[in-house]
Amino acid sequence: MIRNQEALVLLLDVSPPMHNFLPEVEKLCFMLLQKKLIYNKKDLVGIVLFGTKVTKNELTKKVGGYKHVLVSQDNKVVDGDLVEAVRELPRGTFAGEFLDAIVVGMDMLIKKFLLTKRGKIKKRLCLITSALCPTKGPYKGAKEDEIGTIAEQMTAHGMRLECIVARGRLSGNMNMRIMEENDLLLKLFSKKTIAKTVYVECPTSLLGALRTRNVAPVTIFRGDLELSPKMEIKVWVYKKSAEELPVLKLYSDEAPPTDKFATHEVRVNLQYKSVEDPSKVVPLTQRIKGYSYGPQVVPISSAEWEAVKFEPEKGVKLLGFTDASNIMRHYYKKDVNIFIAEPGNTKAILAVSALARAMKEMNKVAILRCVWRRKQRNAIIGILTPNVSEKDSVPNEGQQEAADNLVQMLYLAPFGREESLLPDVTPNPVLERFYRYLELKSKKPYAAVPPVDKTLKTITEPDPKLLAQNKSIIDEFKRRFELKQNPKLKKSTRDRQSGVKEEANIGESSDAGAINSVENTSVITMVKKIGDSTPIQDFEAMMSHTESPEWVGKAIKEMKNKIFDLVQNSNERDNHLKALDCLVAFRKGCILEQKPTEFSNFLLHIYKFCKYHNLNSFCESLASKEIMLIPKTEVTDSEVTEDEARSFMVKKEPILE
Repeated sequence: MIRNQEALVLLLDVSPPMHNFLPEVEKLCFMLLQKKLIYNKKDLVGIVLFGTKVTKNELTKKVGGYKHVLVSQDNKVVDGDLVEAVRELPRGTFAGEFLDAIVVGMDMLIKKFLLTKRGKIKKRLCLITSALCPTKGPYKGAKEDEIGTIAEQMTAHGMRLECIVARGRLSGNMNMRIMEENDLLLKLFSKKTIAKTVYVECPTSLLGALRTRNVAPVTIFRGDLELSPKMEIKVWVYKKSAEELPVLKLYSDEAPPTDKFATHEVRVNLQYKSVEDPSKVVPLTQRIKGYSYGPQVVPISSAEWEAVKFEPEKGVKLLGFTDASNIMRHYYKKDVNIFIAEPGNTKAILAVSALARAMKEMNKVAILRCVWRRKQRNAIIGILTPNVSEKDSVPNEGQQEAADNLVQMLYLAPFGREESLLPDVTPNPVLERFYRYLELKSKKPYAAVPPVDKTLKTITEPDPKLLAQNKSIIDEFKRRFELKQNPKLKKSTRDRQSGVKEEANIGESSDAGAINSVENTSVITMVKKIGDSTPIQDFEAMMSHTESPEWVGKAIKEMKNKIFDLVQNSNERDNHLKALDCLVAFRKGCILEQKPTEFSNFLLHIYKFCKYHNLNSFCESLASKEIMLIPKTEVTDSEVTEDEARSFMVKKEPILE
């Protein structure tokens, strides 16, 4: 018996209440069998339909009853015929009794593996039904007793049951008594044997309800983050993301078409032959690895390799810190892991928080040496970046209300309805599309990529009806949060070349396209004036205009006026801090535009104004922010030396009475 082999029986309800869901049931079963055909091709699958006009099963012949239950495919190794059998399911015209289908499916597994020892093969029943049709009671006893008998047999033969109840929105003519009774019966299976029931209301949830495997987050490391020989922090490390697209294997079509047991696997066999006698194959016991060393080949045995093999000790050590700007973007292309403090360890939580905030404030990243497990072949050098929530910008009351309304509008769990896109029953759209296209390519090698399925669109795209119904909320959010350009500061107008201008224009077009793809009605307008809400962003946008050099002069003039107005009202702390931030941005812009005199003269003017009006706290803030004149070392056209810039007096002077 093959290890981890599974025998699965699909119990599919095709009665009238299920007709709306059957197209998605076909897709679900098709994808399940397609995956098994590729990755678990030794598994056995059987198909039972109930609610059909035709009755065909072993129990009807032997004991009678079990009407309208059709064994469409008996248990056999999954193949192309099974995949095609679920592509177009018949639409039944009779009521579907799920208890009869469960018994028929269980009987199929028992007879198939009657002589097989328990535990050698996994046996599973998968029931997909609406559970809206009435069920007949047994000849003796109650339905609850019948459930107990079935559950005992399932447990005795090592079977488990998965129930997917698909109903959608219920109409007024549904018999609630029958529905509640069937729900109670399915619930009893969960109490008496290994069974699980999932309820879905939409086709999207149905696609993800039947999982081939569950992936739970698992730590790859639990231990100490060693900052120094005397300082360690208890941490846990998780994988942030993992690639899910499967790796395809080579397939051979050399086997005869009549060979039903052909594996079509491609195997590579290597033979080592003697140089002296090419016809002689050298056995494994007479071979040893050799490595070139100059003109010679040095043989090294496996025992010698074991003796000198590098085996790093398990642990994570800090090697040092560096500026975040030193780390190139392409360094982040490898796997990403998350470091968290050991849960429940207060000291570790405080230490990790303090370290992350300090790194964020100083714009540093840590360089780590990571060995996740013992006997790991190589040590890994990684970059640890801080992840601290940003709280720099605070929305006003109107913006907060607009944001709250937008979130409420897009809430996936409205009152009285099933939550949309539940993680447990929502499939991965990329994988689903991959498997569908893979099946198409297997039959038509030159087939083009088909359009995205309607069901998958509900996962990847917003609901157009929902957006249309709540257009006023979206418009209000757009009005409260005006979209503006976020340009990159460019080089001086003296150094601009035509190629640089083209590059900047390409960037602007890309930004506009990205925003318009989110909301077609969003339009980016040119910033012509420095406003009150985002003066720094407005200043940078005006400085980036390449149409005319007049924009630079206008931006500088307006920024001077804005800073001066804020300084005049610097007794208000918000204006005080805002003026300093604007001054820093103004200095940076003057450096990039090679206009040091504009900033230096303005800074002297502001400093004298603050001294005259006793705004000493603002002068102290200039010192703390290290805002000084622009020296020659930063801009060659400056007339200020490095010593003069640093000796610029910004300290608070004593007031003489």
